[in-house]
Amino acid sequence: MAKLSAKGGYNLFLGVTLSTIISAIGTILVVRLLDPSQYGLYSIALISPALISLFRDWGTNSAMIKFLAQYRSENKKAEMKTILAAGILFESVLGILLTLTCYLLAGFLATNIFHRPEMKNLIEIASVTILAGSFLTVSQSAFIGFERMEFNSLTMILQSSLKTLIAPTFVLLGYEALGVVIGYTVAFLAVGILGIAMLYRIFYKKAQETYDNKPKLSETIKIMLRYGLPLSASAILGGFLVQFYNFMMAVYCSDLMIGNYQAAVNFAVIITFFTTPIATTLFPAFSKLNPKNEVETLRTVFQFSVKYATFLTIPVTAAIMTLSEPLVSAIFGQKYTLAPLFLTLYAISYLYPAVGSLSLGNFLNGQGKTEVTMKLTLLNVTVGLPLSLALIPTFGILGLITTTLVSGIPALATGLWWVKKHYSITVDWLSSAKICLSSGIAATITYVITSQLNFQNWIQLIAGGTIFLTAYLAATSLTGAITRADINNLKEMLSDLEPLSNLFNLPLKVCDKILSIKT
Repeated sequence: MAKLSAKGGYNLFLGVTLSTIISAIGTILVVRLLDPSQYGLYSIALISPALISLFRDWGTNSAMIKFLAQYRSENKKAEMKTILAAGILFESVLGILLTLTCYLLAGFLATNIFHRPEMKNLIEIASVTILAGSFLTVSQSAFIGFERMEFNSLTMILQSSLKTLIAPTFVLLGYEALGVVIGYTVAFLAVGILGIAMLYRIFYKKAQETYDNKPKLSETIKIMLRYGLPLSASAILGGFLVQFYNFMMAVYCSDLMIGNYQAAVNFAVIITFFTTPIATTLFPAFSKLNPKNEVETLRTVFQFSVKYATFLTIPVTAAIMTLSEPLVSAIFGQKYTLAPLFLTLYAISYLYPAVGSLSLGNFLNGQGKTEVTMKLTLLNVTVGLPLSLALIPTFGILGLITTTLVSGIPALATGLWWVKKHYSITVDWLSSAKICLSSGIAATITYVITSQLNFQNWIQLIAGGTIFLTAYLAATSLTGAITRADINNLKEMLSDLEPLSNLFNLPLKVCDKILSIKT
């Protein structure tokens, strides 16, 4: 299971990395061509379609992943094809209805909500992304359920490439924020249509057409909704909270501040190179495990998922926080003076995998406990709403970041308590603490050295990254954050990734050598 997840995670890692790099190139071009106010306007224009999109899914995409993975392990081919048909139908119908709703409300939203009448046409164009999202979501959910992560990566790369080609071109033609919205929308729609076509030809069309006990489409939709509606409520509540934060930001913060914040958020996606593949592969992995017959395996998978997610994500986050200033200056220049501070603070949220934030939701959803996920989301909203009303009007972007960091902690703590109570499963706290300590040591060493350097931003960034990696590998070995058992596990998990497994094994060999010297 670990080797399969590692292979899928590797394919996703490539997809996320390449698509993000391509998107970053487009973003850099757009940010350098636009002033911060225009970039802030583009960011605000996407708020309404994103908020309305929350009402499109009803949890069917998660249900597709869950049941496709489960039925594949049980060899229930009839059920798999019906799940595909039900997901495509449901997502497409709702996508069309909600796209029309957003388009018709564009004028009202621009004038009465955002107090920027000139945004009407931006919101109208961006409304098409709701339907595009329906196509792309249902196809990517199927790819994940079949554990064909390479197709998921392909759609991400194509979307990024199209956006990077189209958006800067329209900006150069003088369309400013409108050009970026056009590029984003066209890329989204084109890849969404392609995703549906791939899903139909590769999976749906090639499946057997007749079965003795083929499930009815209506019954399958009911099964998916029973599973997915609590997740839909969670997505709507959680998504509403995020968009409410954005709304408060748009009302109480200047376009200049919003532009700096958005620039910082763009850099934080570097961390998703690691978090997205891990989280995506864990969902089908947990879906295939039976808690009655595989208790020990379930416990082991949970603890290992937290440990190895922590081993990858925490140092990356710590490095970005430490090198935020040369990172922003090297890419975006000197215009975004507040972005390094915002990036350092915003990245703190990516330290939470050390206490199980990536594994918890996937564990609950994979085991069918979607009602628990809904209750945890409700708790998050209950804390987040009053906190945002208190902090954002007073402290602006700093209040927004603080709200984001604090609001999810009670729900995370409650979820971990619930899992321990009902499954006797918990995080390996000592291991997480050692990894965090190692990252902290590496960050401190890196900051002390780089702060004394007076190099150009690019050179300082490369030097800082090299120092951090060296210090982190040494610290993890000396503190016991990684053991020889972990090294052997990781080498086995990565063994199917030839020829790149040798590259991935290089830092593991360094750790092994340090452990040999230590003992």
